[in-house]
Amino acid sequence: MTATTASDTVGRPGPGRLPSLTGMRFVAAALVFAFHATYENAFRDHAAGAAFSWLAGKAGWVGVSYFFVLSGFLLTWSARRDDPARRFWRRRFFRIYPTHLLTFLAALALLAWAGLPAPGAVRNLLLVQSWTPDVNVILSVDPVSWSLSCEALFYLAFPLLFRLVARVRPERLWWWAGALVAAVCCVPAVAGALLPGQPHMSWLAVSEQRYWFVFAFPPVRALEFVLGMVMARIVRAGRWSGPGLLPAGAALVAGYAVALYAPFEYGMVAVTLVPVTWLISAAAVADVRGTRSPFRHRAMVRLGEVSFAFYLVHRLVQRYGHIALGERRAWSAPAAVGMVLLSAVVSLLLAWLVHVGYERPVLRRFGSPARPPEPTGARPAALPGPSRVPAGRDAWHTSTSARREESP
Repeated sequence: MTATTASDTVGRPGPGRLPSLTGMRFVAAALVFAFHATYENAFRDHAAGAAFSWLAGKAGWVGVSYFFVLSGFLLTWSARRDDPARRFWRRRFFRIYPTHLLTFLAALALLAWAGLPAPGAVRNLLLVQSWTPDVNVILSVDPVSWSLSCEALFYLAFPLLFRLVARVRPERLWWWAGALVAAVCCVPAVAGALLPGQPHMSWLAVSEQRYWFVFAFPPVRALEFVLGMVMARIVRAGRWSGPGLLPAGAALVAGYAVALYAPFEYGMVAVTLVPVTWLISAAAVADVRGTRSPFRHRAMVRLGEVSFAFYLVHRLVQRYGHIALGERRAWSAPAAVGMVLLSAVVSLLLAWLVHVGYERPVLRRFGSPARPPEPTGARPAALPGPSRVPAGRDAWHTSTSARREESP
């Protein structure tokens, strides 16, 4: 969930650019925002509050799953075989950690102001909090940064995973994708067999240990990241045979409806994983082929560019804004909706300030060391779109063009 350049985003994108996925990022971040808004209990009308909590009760799970699949997809899409691991890790570090550090310090200040403890602060700072089954540590300081703990593992392992995924024969890619989906769907069953189901947490219908294993344990969430990598190869190889953008979106809505009624552990990730993956792949295909995509609109791409900062600041605005107004205060349904929207606007403004005044300058200054010059006469090949790649050939191996890295 980091910054990208959105110039020339209206109309047909240039080779290798995927502006729809940038724009779609903000939608995913908004889903996470809506999910977290349910925890503030801002509705005086309990029926209205219960309806809002039920409707948005799976939105956060979907948003995070989207980011994990997207991360693997985009890193693979933009990767270069000649890119040293140290250069890759440097870029990843300066895309993610400086903004994490800023919001970590802000969260510590807000915790001190509110007189609240900060368990697991050191582990949060080091982005290793998701390796423990203690929810008080996982969701410590800035609660949403637990997902960065997972991303840290993904980035560390990516150079090796990249080489392994690149060795898969094109005709076997769909088999690998199916195996990864099956593995994710088996995770709740494994958790049920190995981990206790009671007692439930006070705020979720699942035990702490199962919540951690299914939703926060980095190696388990890495399955979605690798699935994104495989899907990037499928699209680049011209082997995408899934639905278009509109049917994929409809499938995600249907999957979300099923998740609302599914057993809790399955509703967190497994039920919606396939439509999330379809949507990402279909949006990438739409961008490469230049077909219509609402997420490619300039405004959506601009919002997508600030989505990482929005993701990191929004929970602080929600939680401590409510404390400032009165922690137990609730409003009528219209006023509560207004307060949710106000917190969204404040979060977006803060995110824009962080992105423009801090995140982007830091990345420009430290994130991209000069690349050694190419040998004389070397010319990058054009990126072939899926519709132009003959069946049985892999665009992965036919293109060496330098593509701008876009990663959540």
